[in-house]
Amino acid sequence: MSSTPRVRRSLSDIQYDYDHGKKDELEALILAWKGIKDLPASHPNSFFSIGGLHGEPFRGKGKTDAKWWGGYCQHGTVLFPSWHRAYLWRLEEALRSIPGCSNVTLPFWDECSEHSRENGLPSALTQEHFVIGGRKIDNPLRSFVFPQAIIDELPVTSDNPIIYSKPEGYETVRYPLSGLVGTPADREATKLHNAQFKDPAQNIDYLNKNISAWLNGQIIIEGNQYPEVFSSFESCLDAPNYTLFSNTTSAGAKNDADPKGPQSVPLESPHNYMHLAVGGFDYPNVGTDSVIPGANGDMGENETAGLDPIFFFHHCFIDYVFWTWQRRQGATDEFSIDPTDPGATYHPDAGVPPPAGPAGENPNATLSLDSTLDPFVKADGTAFTTRDCINIEKQLGYIYGKGSLDAYAQPTKQLLFKAKAVQPASKALRVSRINRAKIRGSFLISAYAEVDGQRVYLGTRPILSRWHVEGCMNCQTHLEATAIFKLPLNADASAIDENSIEVEVTTRETVLKRPKAAGLLSAGNAIADAPFKLEIY
Repeated sequence: MSSTPRVRRSLSDIQYDYDHGKKDELEALILAWKGIKDLPASHPNSFFSIGGLHGEPFRGKGKTDAKWWGGYCQHGTVLFPSWHRAYLWRLEEALRSIPGCSNVTLPFWDECSEHSRENGLPSALTQEHFVIGGRKIDNPLRSFVFPQAIIDELPVTSDNPIIYSKPEGYETVRYPLSGLVGTPADREATKLHNAQFKDPAQNIDYLNKNISAWLNGQIIIEGNQYPEVFSSFESCLDAPNYTLFSNTTSAGAKNDADPKGPQSVPLESPHNYMHLAVGGFDYPNVGTDSVIPGANGDMGENETAGLDPIFFFHHCFIDYVFWTWQRRQGATDEFSIDPTDPGATYHPDAGVPPPAGPAGENPNATLSLDSTLDPFVKADGTAFTTRDCINIEKQLGYIYGKGSLDAYAQPTKQLLFKAKAVQPASKALRVSRINRAKIRGSFLISAYAEVDGQRVYLGTRPILSRWHVEGCMNCQTHLEATAIFKLPLNADASAIDENSIEVEVTTRETVLKRPKAAGLLSAGNAIADAPFKLEIY
């Protein structure tokens, strides 16, 4: 490893240099990506091989046995940040293996930057072509064409009819398009949907406007309005320990135990927002159905998210936020994992037999700093663990360039949402009993209430899921989706009318609503057809 760490810069900064005549860095990146995409599908450094490590194409027992998750990705566990850190390192090493590209680094899409809030994606991720050395080439960052089919071989039952397969030649898509083509019905629906969006330039505009809407959408936090996604990224930086910072299961358990107390925001939560913004969900602060229903981008579910190149630029930003948290919390050389935390196990609730872990992990394991981050190995051939990738500069040989959250790396930097006098929340709303196994794909949980006579958006909790949850025992480890929303006060400090509360669960197929929750906040919410439960604390 070189004594001088390589620098992962913001893609927007690299784009700026390119647009102003300094083309070398972006052109080298483009050639490196073209190189790994052109490799045979079976080559260990090919994009198909590496992108497929996250989910599809499934391998091992998970290929045909629904009790196993056939991908390697860690979600909802304490290994979420470190597994994806090792994943990025593996992809970057592949890029650097392409002849002439040994100095290439993986840039991050700075999702909290002013450029992203105003414009959406850097154009390097969306433009159709590049001209390099006088030769016009397809932009390898725009999409990925499958060199071979991925076949969902899990058993199909009456309760689980989903066949999440994609053919050779399939090209990944983003909002507003759909890429769901596993069954004849899905193929027909996708054909009709995509026929509405024939103009590539207009589709890029739709995508960028949707991303901008997500990044600029406002919520009320303790009496003040703030951008929802930015506030979520910012809030996770104040997580007091790695366990709560790392994943939704750990933070959710803590929040559930004290709904009225300060809410922990894990890194995985804002990560989910951006997956769904790119992968097909409109920003929900309108109180109606999806503006573009039927969008099913690959980034929107775990099965094929890793096969869209944008995945790695998104996750590079997530790793930048991880490193920023480490610097802020003085955890650049060490941190710990609470072995008693629910995010440190694959077990579901007590008394239920444990399912299989990702790609055949020990279902009885307690996750720790020494748990292997399969399938990634170090230069000496031994397995990566979280302990091996705590310090990115000393252990992995890279650092981050200038980013939008740099100021928060200083422990004394006050978070924006704490900078003004706060208004204490009167109560908290808990939404529960949402069974992920009954919902095809990812979904959103959103809440609204009447404040000072106006319908006010309280926020959204994004649930990044899969199409095959019902058949995946590992996915059922933390099967129930819950959400907690702090309820604001009226301007005169009086409590809002609880009967004005509305909750919507926006899925790929419909919107489940509990409009005007009168009569649903007491008597145990014992309504037979209620799709979820509401409680006020």
